[in-house]
Amino acid sequence: MTPLFSLQNAPKRSVEDQKVAATAQQRVMTGYARRMEKMASDHGRRLEQLWEEAKAIQTELSKRREAGDLYRAAYDYAVDAGRRTVLTLDTLRERGNNDIAHEAAGMPPALIYDNEVVVDGRNLPRPVNYLLLRIIPPKGVESLNWKRPYLIIDPRAGHGAGIGGFKSDSQVGVALRDGHPVYFLVFRPHPEPNQTLADVMRAEAAFVSEIRRRHPEAPKPIIVGNCQGGWATMILAAANPDIIGPLVINGAPLAFWSGRIGENPMRYLGGLFGGTLPTLVLADLGYGEFDGAHLVTNFEMLNPGRNYFSKYYDLFANIDRDRATFLEFERWWGGLHFMNEPEIRWIVEQLFIGNRLSRGEARIERGRQLDIKAIRSPIIVFTSRGDNITPPQQALNWIVDTYADEHEIKIRGQRIIYMVHETTGHLGIFVSSTIAKKEHSEVASTMKTIEALSPGLYEMKIDEQIGEGLDAHFLVSFEERTISDVLAFDDEDRSEEIGFAAVARLSELSVELYDLFLRPFVQTMVTPFTAKMIKSTHPARAQRLIFTDQNPLMQPVCEIAARISKNREPLDPSHPFLALERWWASSVLQTIDVMRDFRDAAYEAIFLSTYGSPLMTWIGAPHAFERTRKDPKDLRWLPEVQAILVGIDRGGFEEAVIRMLILLAEARGSVRRDRLQRSAHVLTNDEPFASLGTERRAALIREQSIIAEFEPDRAIETLPDLIPERRRQEAIDVVEYIAGSVDDMEPYTVRTLQRFRAALGLPRIALSVATRDPLIASITTPAS
Repeated sequence: MTPLFSLQNAPKRSVEDQKVAATAQQRVMTGYARRMEKMASDHGRRLEQLWEEAKAIQTELSKRREAGDLYRAAYDYAVDAGRRTVLTLDTLRERGNNDIAHEAAGMPPALIYDNEVVVDGRNLPRPVNYLLLRIIPPKGVESLNWKRPYLIIDPRAGHGAGIGGFKSDSQVGVALRDGHPVYFLVFRPHPEPNQTLADVMRAEAAFVSEIRRRHPEAPKPIIVGNCQGGWATMILAAANPDIIGPLVINGAPLAFWSGRIGENPMRYLGGLFGGTLPTLVLADLGYGEFDGAHLVTNFEMLNPGRNYFSKYYDLFANIDRDRATFLEFERWWGGLHFMNEPEIRWIVEQLFIGNRLSRGEARIERGRQLDIKAIRSPIIVFTSRGDNITPPQQALNWIVDTYADEHEIKIRGQRIIYMVHETTGHLGIFVSSTIAKKEHSEVASTMKTIEALSPGLYEMKIDEQIGEGLDAHFLVSFEERTISDVLAFDDEDRSEEIGFAAVARLSELSVELYDLFLRPFVQTMVTPFTAKMIKSTHPARAQRLIFTDQNPLMQPVCEIAARISKNREPLDPSHPFLALERWWASSVLQTIDVMRDFRDAAYEAIFLSTYGSPLMTWIGAPHAFERTRKDPKDLRWLPEVQAILVGIDRGGFEEAVIRMLILLAEARGSVRRDRLQRSAHVLTNDEPFASLGTERRAALIREQSIIAEFEPDRAIETLPDLIPERRRQEAIDVVEYIAGSVDDMEPYTVRTLQRFRAALGLPRIALSVATRDPLIASITTPAS
């Protein structure tokens, strides 16, 4: 073998290195151009708005001066601002006191619903700090034991649990209103000694088994995973595919290197700040526990203007209205939790830095590899273009990394449905009332029909709203998608991800060196006392504790605030000095946002130029692999596919109807919800389908999907072999009933139905088709 850096290779390497360096420079320039264009658009618009507001304020102040009322207006504003300042300080005082009381109570979850403990993870063979709660339905709401239960897994990413159920319009509220039993997975602030993520996964599996034991007549539970709880849900399902029902994954990163150049700055932080090493150092300084306050600080620094200025200004400006809402959310945001060092190390090494889950390389423990392909339950992914923590690329590119193409998804019998919101932020995906009323409501109600979809990749579209408020419902459709559609969210290629491979390799090296040479000294210097001091002085806690009653300077605030509240008369919102105040706040926020945008641009430029260099490309090459995947051309020759195709002419009434429905769906390329509902009703309630059971029905749908995929013409030609002549009319009636009115059909759908009829020796399709379920009618009038 010729050495890599031999003299013979030198000219060739030089040319290749020049190409790599040029590509890196091009990426930097692309990112810079995109960011500058966005900054010019956003900040230019905001500056114009500030200018218009400034002119209006100047005009109003001039009028007040001419009327001789300017000094009185200034005095009234100063008094009002002083009072609002005291009330704001009192709110911050109450927030800090709430934090102290919340921590003393063990940091219970931020749920607004009554609940009971079903399983305490401390009592399991491998103790963990997780608990399974059953949500007690509020008065007037009934949960039905035969309905599919929900299990909601909240993120353990620095904060406590409960954010998925701290409003009535929430994931919990949506499921309860639909009559489903709801369970919630929560966790205590501190992990159990020696707890690992493998122990957590086993505990979650035990929780699911307990839910199934409590609801033996119900289908397998729906698992809802929020953010970190999303990838935890995928790990649970990959390791235990037989016990899991449909998965709803909200704002969860699964392809951790992905993103779009010019956007998504958070993905660069690992490479810029040392990979896994800082995490281990912080865990050692915490005496074996990693403080979630570090994660919360990372989130806050993504948008410092919002988290360190406008959040507090909004409270100050609307103190009479927003106090309760502010305290409610801050109770959850300030509930800072901990992880064991093995837990956070696994997360950072396997996921954030190593990106091993979507590439099929993650191991939950020694010898136990996790493969997303093992999941057979439908997966519904919800993401948003407005999410700067988990952008669509990170939420969806695992599909690209896992499957050869959309045909393999079908062959594996998988149903993957994704929805992309245009604007909502990360927390809004599972906190916003608007989202709960619309997207989550539709997922909940449509879940009954999703399992009737043939395997494949779909985008769920909410097309139309009917009704208002709690009575509103939406028309949805499922558009078939390809891997190319998922890749369209990204740049033209993902070649910049090789830089993250270099980060992963250097991270492994630095961790090994730290383990061998420095870690013993660091650990010997840390005591429980020093760990407690580091924890209590963390800025995320100190900024709250400084306003509590423990601070003597805050003692008079409560009394003064009480007197102000009794005689509070807010200024008119149109007051000119209030307008000036809002203008000042907007200008400060924009200044901070400009600094943030330049910071993010610098982060990206440094990362791309450093880790896109020829040296880093060479370093990252061994880690820049893709999982071994079948060539799409070879999928037909998989043994399981061949075994199914051999039996293309064998089956009965059930196989024939399911086959025709799948061929019709292929013809349309999309499935409207009304058609899917009719299909789901027939396949789950009418005989002979009702007797099949969920597992056998899913197997038939998969088998017929493969036949329709690889042999569509023979699938139609062999229909007469499946159905006796006396039942052919009944079979086509069922299919046409589900398809709906001929007037609503696409021409290709009508032609496909005509082909079915011709193959079965039946007359051509009539102008109208059955409007009643033929199988219900056949109960009283059996086919002869």
